[in-house]
Amino acid sequence: MSDKINFETYLFINSRKFIICVVHNISYDIIYSEQTLLTSNNKELNFEQLNEFLETNIFKVEKILKNFIKNINIILDSEEFFSVDLSIKKNNNGNFIDSNTLIHPLDDLKNSCQSNFQDKKIIHILIEKYLIDNKNYFSLPQKLKCNFFSLDVKFICLSKRFIEDLEIVLKKYHILVNQILNASYVENFVNENHQNIFITASKIKSGLNDNEVLLVRKTTKNKGFFEKFFSYFS
Repeated sequence: MSDKINFETYLFINSRKFIICVVHNISYDIIYSEQTLLTSNNKELNFEQLNEFLETNIFKVEKILKNFIKNINIILDSEEFFSVDLSIKKNNNGNFIDSNTLIHPLDDLKNSCQSNFQDKKIIHILIEKYLIDNKNYFSLPQKLKCNFFSLDVKFICLSKRFIEDLEIVLKKYHILVNQILNASYVENFVNENHQNIFITASKIKSGLNDNEVLLVRKTTKNKGFFEKFFSYFS
């Protein structure tokens, strides 16, 4: 097996089709892609069919890559997603507003979301608007001092039970869920420059949207818990 892992594996899931795709994480070339169309009219995900699809394709991918798939990114098109809109206002005492200024307010909002929706897991954190000294901004201004600011933030969440059911299927193949992405959110960035949803998803994970607060896994034994803010503050 190769020591260098230069690919990311993606699994697109909805009630009508499954697609597995492997993207080179430097060149963004598609290394492997396969899909199956589902005949069921049921809007709920059929985990048995998903298992059959994975059984057919996982070993094909690993043979092509000459490497095991240890984790996978899920692009999910589902009504299971749940959005929460929260706002917070802070006194900035005439200081510069920058990435460091936002860490504690964002953490407060994240904790509020988690405490009020304990059966949900946060998938995306999106800053929708800044109100800085009564003036609206849709991106963080540079080198600006202010007295007060507020943040309007959207949290896109998913049922923990649903995630656990996904993880059970993938564990049969010794694969962990690396990250889940909302398909509708990803599709907002698919355009003439990012025509492929999997390549777009890979770029979103790397910080394509300046207004998304990216999360990284906590580097402890509790590997399934997302905690630390990342990349937005570059």
